[in-house]
Amino acid sequence: MLQLELFEPRDIVSNNQSVVNVSSVPQRSPFRYAGGKTWLIPKIRQWLHYQGGAGKELIEPFAGGGIVSLTAACEGLVDRVTMVEKDQDVAAVWRVILNGGAEWLAESIVNFQLTAESAREAIDRANNSLEDRAFATIIKNRVNRGGILADGASFIKNGENGKGITSRWYPETLKRRILAIEQVKHKINFIEGDAFEVCEQNANNRNTVYFIDPPYIKAGGRLYRHSIIDHQALFDLVAKLKGDFLMTYDDDSEVHKMAGCNEFNTQLIAMKNTHHAKKTELIIGKSLEWLLPTIQ
Repeated sequence: MLQLELFEPRDIVSNNQSVVNVSSVPQRSPFRYAGGKTWLIPKIRQWLHYQGGAGKELIEPFAGGGIVSLTAACEGLVDRVTMVEKDQDVAAVWRVILNGGAEWLAESIVNFQLTAESAREAIDRANNSLEDRAFATIIKNRVNRGGILADGASFIKNGENGKGITSRWYPETLKRRILAIEQVKHKINFIEGDAFEVCEQNANNRNTVYFIDPPYIKAGGRLYRHSIIDHQALFDLVAKLKGDFLMTYDDDSEVHKMAGCNEFNTQLIAMKNTHHAKKTELIIGKSLEWLLPTIQ
């Protein structure tokens, strides 16, 4: 029997949610991304299947590590994908991979002898070329604590089993992921630009769906270089989109208020953070009726 507990007029809350084991979800991104959404992929699949993939474009305006876009492209959940990212370091990685440099980047990674000294040297060369910036970004993402790319992030100290900065360095795995992305690059359009502008330009397209994962109100400043956004303006913009959207946020009273003012549905989803502590995050949509069959 379907049971719902409603604690806001349009809030749908599951009382019996299992926490997704991230290891059961294909890891497709070369990034280990703070705030990444691998844990949400089963719900993303469910949402996109409900949309019907034929003729659909998925836009991910805050792409970051791009796990949602990559999953949609690799699994044929939509016809095409547009990834948007403002951070020039992250954008450099996607530009190289998607514009003919995937094999070069993959080989550069497997041939690199990672030490603290060589990592700093690679990072110091970031401004020499687009390729150097992409390679430096991968290095930073793998040697910084939590994969954080924001200014001021420090190297891993002890890491797993005392391996230090090499504890998250898996060159062969990174090579496989990068070359796998190259195989589906014909489905992916990448824009180094502003999320708001791209959404505005596509607002009237009913065949476009949006996965929107902005810098969160509470933790964004610690995790991302471009962490300051106008959250109210984002909600106002999303309300104008003709296509469907799925948005994620931290469980914050201001977020609930903005969602409620637009009569959006919200639901708390169980997840684990990087320290394996259970917590909840909020998903928001025009309608979350596609979730109803899974609520016990």
